[in-house]
Amino acid sequence: YLVVAHAAGRVRTELEIDDQPSGLGWLPDGRLLVVSMRRRQLLRVDADGVKLHADLSALATFHCNDMVVDRHGRAYVGNFGFDLDHALHARGVEGVLADHATASLARVDPDGSVHTAATGMHFPNGSAITADGKVLVVAETLALRLAAFDIAADGTLSNQRVWAPVGMRAPDGICMNRDGHAWIANAIGPECVLFAPGGEVIATVETDQPCFACALGGTDGRTLYMLTAPSSVGDVARASPQGRVLCATVATPGEVGA
Repeated sequence: YLVVAHAAGRVRTELEIDDQPSGLGWLPDGRLLVVSMRRRQLLRVDADGVKLHADLSALATFHCNDMVVDRHGRAYVGNFGFDLDHALHARGVEGVLADHATASLARVDPDGSVHTAATGMHFPNGSAITADGKVLVVAETLALRLAAFDIAADGTLSNQRVWAPVGMRAPDGICMNRDGHAWIANAIGPECVLFAPGGEVIATVETDQPCFACALGGTDGRTLYMLTAPSSVGDVARASPQGRVLCATVATPGEVGA
């Protein structure tokens, strides 16, 4: 399901798909793109229904994950790289952090063609693009850092570098504010943390559970929405659905249209 949660607390089902949805983004004409995790596809919501936008199965080595869509309609999509739930059950968080398969980041152009954007990434997860459209920031969850790439005019990526180390935090979803700082949802701790390039902590919002996604919105862009749950492990989450959407007012708004 894709659901819409209103600020007043109302919730409605917006869309149903026959898979687990993950990253969301919009094409320049307003059509919604949705990551279909297990099928390793990118779906497009047209006026007459849900369509296949791109098949990522040749590039993604396990479930597809989060993404960001740029102003040209190019989608950058991550994937797990390996069976995370199985690895967590077998070796625990510390074992997975110490030893895991890497994954590729995909670029899907507006025509649905799929390209390898980057390789050797440590669980590419939440992504954001700077306001000038020139830099892609990607959460490498299992490397405990945010990576950055320069974006060329044709969408290709170069100059991979560490944008910010985040300490003993596993960055999941991310979003950027108007100052060019990045909020990260900490998947192994109850917090959402704002980082400057280089790794300085600017602000922290405590949450009730581990935090898996965040976004800036509201009428003035200063509402930080945070998605929390007891666990990201599938069978644990299904056994006791306790996910929540939290919100907090923050000092600096998000970019308009980000």
